Amino acid sequence: MWYVIQVRTGTEKEIIQQCQTVIPEEILEKSFLPCFEEMKRYKGAWHKEQKLLFPGYVFLISEDPEQLYRKLKQVIGLTKLLKTGDQIISLTETEIQFLLEFGGKDQLVQMSIGFVEQEQVTILDGPLKGKEGYIKKIDRHRREAKLEIPMFGRILDVKVGLEIIAKM
Repeated sequence: MWYVIQVRTGTEKEIIQQCQTVIPEEILEKSFLPCFEEMKRYKGAWHKEQKLLFPGYVFLISEDPEQLYRKLKQVIGLTKLLKTGDQIISLTETEIQFLLEFGGKDQLVQMSIGFVEQEQVTILDGPLKGKEGYIKKIDRHRREAKLEIPMFGRILDVKVGLEIIAKM
C-alpha cells in the first residue's frame, strides 16, 4: 500500500534518507518523490529541469502500516502521516493508478506536447494525453500547465511541463 507523509517543504530528500536509514527493508519497500520535467530559460537557451510534483510530501510503499507508523516516530522533521483519526490512510487504488500512469515507474512526469485550437487544448504526446480535463490554465511562455487533480482526499493544484507547438 502507498502512504504519504507531510514534511516541511525543502526537507523531502533529507526525510527520504532518514526513512531509508531508520526503517528496515522488510517494512519499507520504497520511498520516493514524484517529479516533473519543466523547461527553464537561462544563458540564452532552454534547459530541462526536474521539480517536485508535490512539494512537502514524501511517498512510502509498505505492507505493514503499524510498524511503519512506529518507525516513522524516529524520523526527525516529520510533520505528519496522512490519517483520519487514529486510522492511517493509504492512497486509493485510483490515486495509485493515476500516479503510475502519469509518472511511470520512475515517478517522473515527462514534458507533454500539444496545441490549442479555439480555446480547446489537444495533447499529442506525453503523460497529459487523455487527461486534458485536468488542465485549468496554460502558461505558454513558461511552458507549463496548471492542473487540478484529486489526491489525498482533496483537490490539489500542481504544475507540469507542457509545450504548446501551435495555436490556431
